[in-house]
Amino acid sequence: MLRTIAGMLSPAGRKALLSIVIFHRVLAQRDPVLDWDLDAREFEQRLRWLRSWFNILPLDEAVIRLEQQSLPARAAAVTFDDGYADNFTVALPILKRLGVSATFFIATGYLDGGRMWNDTISHSVRHCDKASLDLSEIGLGVHQLGSPEAIRRAIGSVVAGLKYRPPEQRSAAADHVARVAGGRLPDDLMMRSQDLRVMRRAGMVIGAHTVTHPILAKVDVDASRQEVLDSKQYLEGLLQERVGLFAYPNGKPAVDFRVEDVESVRGLGFDAAVTTAWGVADAGSDRMQLPRFTPWDRTRFRFGARMMGNMFSHVRQG
Repeated sequence: MLRTIAGMLSPAGRKALLSIVIFHRVLAQRDPVLDWDLDAREFEQRLRWLRSWFNILPLDEAVIRLEQQSLPARAAAVTFDDGYADNFTVALPILKRLGVSATFFIATGYLDGGRMWNDTISHSVRHCDKASLDLSEIGLGVHQLGSPEAIRRAIGSVVAGLKYRPPEQRSAAADHVARVAGGRLPDDLMMRSQDLRVMRRAGMVIGAHTVTHPILAKVDVDASRQEVLDSKQYLEGLLQERVGLFAYPNGKPAVDFRVEDVESVRGLGFDAAVTTAWGVADAGSDRMQLPRFTPWDRTRFRFGARMMGNMFSHVRQG
């Protein structure tokens, strides 16, 4: 039934819609604290659901066919953001087994042993052996850590409190959290450069996602452009091919990036850029601001119904 509905909402050709889904991490086993991350079983389940309802295309091909108005019915693409190591070790074997090509947007500054500021916080709080974590010195209060739910709330609160601070303040605060929490920080959360070469040979698509994952609207326009350009050029040197796709960090239009950032990306010669605004793309969409949407539901029917609802909202507004 859902496949039929998808075909009605997104026919082939001129009226086709492109549903782009977004993932981040795929854990080998479920984490009772970081329960927003899918594990391998859940990811494969969702990929099988998507494959049963949609024609999944590599994003670079889908963008070309969207412009040519030659998309198949029920077109979709799968994307990942940031460049986590489990994308290579856990997600890639599943994608290969199911015959799906995904696009991986890489924050290049964290390859080969780096770590994003929010992961410094998540790991530090997750593995803190104290009953509470006092972050009053940086204006983030005291957090109880007596249960998985409490730890999860603490991580969410601290990350939210720092997300929109200037990058230098954010990094310094994350380091402070790590010092107060104690323990050793990991150096294997993100992929290695060689992993990207292997992924590309396996038929995956690699896109740029800046160097240090700043919220572009919080840095000046020249610095924003340089972050985008440097990540593009690094990946092109690594892969020895042109990189034509980009994902805005955090990705909310007018909140996380500006019109000036969109024009910078356009001027750097990308074929398309993706946001985290909900919706689907059609032939009239701005290629530099393509929406993405992934349901959070855990059952097949609810997940599928929300995917259909995302398309229906677009058709109704059109």
